[in-house]
Amino acid sequence: MTRSTWKGPFYEEYLLKKADDVRKSGKTNQVIKIWTRRSTILPEFVGLTFGVYNGNKFIPVSVNENMVGHKFGEFSPTRNFQSHSAVSKVETKPTTTAPGTTTAPGASSPPSTATSPEKPAQEKPTDNKPKEESKGEKK
Repeated sequence: MTRSTWKGPFYEEYLLKKADDVRKSGKTNQVIKIWTRRSTILPEFVGLTFGVYNGNKFIPVSVNENMVGHKFGEFSPTRNFQSHSAVSKVETKPTTTAPGTTTAPGASSPPSTATSPEKPAQEKPTDNKPKEESKGEKK
């Protein structure tokens, strides 16, 4: 749910003061360190660079026109995703031997005629050349 329009956007007052100070000094590439992630980006901030604190370090956010109306925290992620490795998924997956029965990954099971998912069936080499028709089949 969004904030009421009659209330206006939420922002900390000191952000406007800091932005004005940087614009007056002429150093627009200077990073302004801020801790307020909940403040809305205003049109006055376009062209400035803010260092938004994510709980660990300051992430530099260069404000452009497309960011106006969003919050500073949207551009400074606080969590980094460590992807799941494919190896661990294979090791923890139980193997099936017969319908309705499963065995643990380390347990021995009786040999079955069906191929296991770990070992793919060997494919026969196929020729991609078209076969020539014999004279008898052409007629």
